[in-house]
Amino acid sequence: MILRLDLLRHGETELGGGLRGSLDDALTEKGWQQMRAAVIKQGPWDRVISSPLQRCARFAEELAGQMGLPVAFDQNLQELHFGRWEGQSAAALMETDAEALGLFWADPYSFTPPQGEPVAEFSVRVRAAVARLQAAYAGERVLLISHGGVMRLLLAQARGLPREQLLNVEVGHGALFSLSVDADGLLREVH
Repeated sequence: MILRLDLLRHGETELGGGLRGSLDDALTEKGWQQMRAAVIKQGPWDRVISSPLQRCARFAEELAGQMGLPVAFDQNLQELHFGRWEGQSAAALMETDAEALGLFWADPYSFTPPQGEPVAEFSVRVRAAVARLQAAYAGERVLLISHGGVMRLLLAQARGLPREQLLNVEVGHGALFSLSVDADGLLREVH
């Protein structure tokens, strides 16, 4: 059976753009509005699964409460850990670490930010979490509230993009995409 997995990215956060990674900052009022607007006339879902970081988890709790749905949190669906780059913007990194940032942009699988999580390990972590969801909830429609990196990874794989194009996948704040996940783990984008 197929799992329908709707992916929702968190909204704008209090500490602004840049590489948020494992930083646990809260949503702004605009961020709440972005997420609320994204789910209007969407669903229905059978359950909500979320990253435990508050920029995802607080909205997951609110929505699940309003819809009377079960909600669960999975740390394996957290954002990529950017190591020493956490909290920094691309503009700031261009000033201090331009060569390394260029290597990361060119092929994030081949260059890991200093003290960061390798994208290959991140991919294994996220894909294993999705496989567990597929095994547990096949036949259901699940809303997964997560991060830009998690969504880029899954969308790039569903679209059959080469790994070097991972960072070319556009995922704005409050963006909602849909995937189907079959029993073999094959991802397909649903329009």
